[in-house]
Amino acid sequence: MFRCGQLCSRVFAVEFDLRTEPLYFTLNSTPQVLHKAYQELFGDDGKLFSLHVHCDNRIEKAQTHAEIKHQLSIALSRDCDVFEASSFIPDVKNSLVKGFFIRDKSTTDLSEDVLKTLQQSKSVCVFSYKREGQYCWQEMLSPVNQVEESVRQYITPAAAAEHHPSTLNIRNSDVFYNMDEAYKVLKECTDIIPESKEVLKLVDEQLETSRGDGFPVIVIEGLDATGKTTLTEALRESLNATLLKSPPQCLAPFRQRFDSEPPLIRRAFYALGNYITAAHIGKESLRAPVIVDRFWHSTAAYAIATAVGGRVENLPEPGSELYKWPEDLLKPNLVLLLTVSPEERLRRLRDRGQDKTIEEAELEVNQLFRLKVEEAYKRIQNPACIIVDASPSPQEVLQQVQHLIRNKYHL
Repeated sequence: MFRCGQLCSRVFAVEFDLRTEPLYFTLNSTPQVLHKAYQELFGDDGKLFSLHVHCDNRIEKAQTHAEIKHQLSIALSRDCDVFEASSFIPDVKNSLVKGFFIRDKSTTDLSEDVLKTLQQSKSVCVFSYKREGQYCWQEMLSPVNQVEESVRQYITPAAAAEHHPSTLNIRNSDVFYNMDEAYKVLKECTDIIPESKEVLKLVDEQLETSRGDGFPVIVIEGLDATGKTTLTEALRESLNATLLKSPPQCLAPFRQRFDSEPPLIRRAFYALGNYITAAHIGKESLRAPVIVDRFWHSTAAYAIATAVGGRVENLPEPGSELYKWPEDLLKPNLVLLLTVSPEERLRRLRDRGQDKTIEEAELEVNQLFRLKVEEAYKRIQNPACIIVDASPSPQEVLQQVQHLIRNKYHL
């Protein structure tokens, strides 16, 4: 794609400052004067490069991107800044190609050597950026031992995209909206991730997830350390209910393996966990009320917040199809979102002293990420979350939730 003269149809985006929207630019054969933030990014300070990962095999593409991200973090010098970057065709779904923008302020050739080594992969394309006065242009960085004629294409500032470019690729890549799409991803991984076969076998063993007029199904959602475990256990006792969790216990032996995989594979694994949980819900709700500790809201909220870079305003707009519940996934009757202040949540986490996932650790240090997760929770519809202040004592929170449940279901 990048070698076939199609670059001028694409828009490039660099997450230069996470507090604002990305910097967008296109390529043009006519020199364009750079201004303001573009001068900061493409200024005279250091060598500039970008690389993009493109491959028809989505598993290979996801793994290559993750491997490059790791390599850049350990191989480049401290004088190098690395920003998330991408290119896309406006309004064309699945056109996003992910990559990185590197600004090297060192006096060595280390970054160029690292990038040329990475470019030996057929799915990696590397560009360098040259400056002359107020102009900057992009050139293909030739692989090692290969001579390639460079075509000068000038950086041209572009208007901001109507929606953050990451939203073009979220459907059935970061968030899955039917079981078959998630199943296909793990099916494509069976040769390189043997555990995929065992997970798919567990999915195949589940019965139909639809249910009739059984007992109510109540999902308790919220960030880590908002009181979900305490509340769900209390509701189980007070309502004589069955307590289930997502992901289900049967997937526990595989979580560490899939947590180490790129988002595409990791998200597919957790999506299938929701369908296994749904099968359990369908059976148990015929006998008693069912309380579920996390479900699709958590899977979607964390995935969307991770996929979309930068600030809360970059999230898909309220009402977007990306917040719609999967049509083939069992719907709960009630979803409650527990919220506490950031300070209280951190205090509870410190008191726990437990190991955390990468995303849970990210919540502690990245306020932007936490705000995006919370907002994504609130935007999911049909069913939407009812917000519950979980700051009071556990007993007060329990009474508040019992009141909500009994008003609706007379349990």
